Amino acid sequence: MDHLQSDKGFEKLLVWREGVSMAIELYKKLESCKDFGLRNQMQRSAVSIPSNIAEGYDRGSNKDFIRFLRIARGSCAELRTQCYIAKNVSVLELEDATQFIEKTRRISRKISRLIKVRKDFN
Repeated sequence: MDHLQSDKGFEKLLVWREGVSMAIELYKKLESCKDFGLRNQMQRSAVSIPSNIAEGYDRGSNKDFIRFLRIARGSCAELRTQCYIAKNVSVLELEDATQFIEKTRRISRKISRLIKVRKDFN
């Protein structure tokens, strides 16, 4: 992940880096999953988190950034819901599901704090 870091742009945001890391980890964890529908939806949700952070950041307006941060936070909730489902249908082991659920909560809290900072920035 170090090669993705930059001191400029969205790459400097810890929450973006954590989102990318979680998406990569989820892709690897679901590599052999035969439930293609749930796997695809979970991967899309996971990728959506850092993607929306990056898109909002590069839009150039604080209002757009906040809007895309809210979308990213919604994707965290979506992925968390899918992790509960994946756990209950044995797509994810209990320990893996618990870890992903906690990661989505942590990322969501960081996004919420960033939204608050950006709102106060106006």
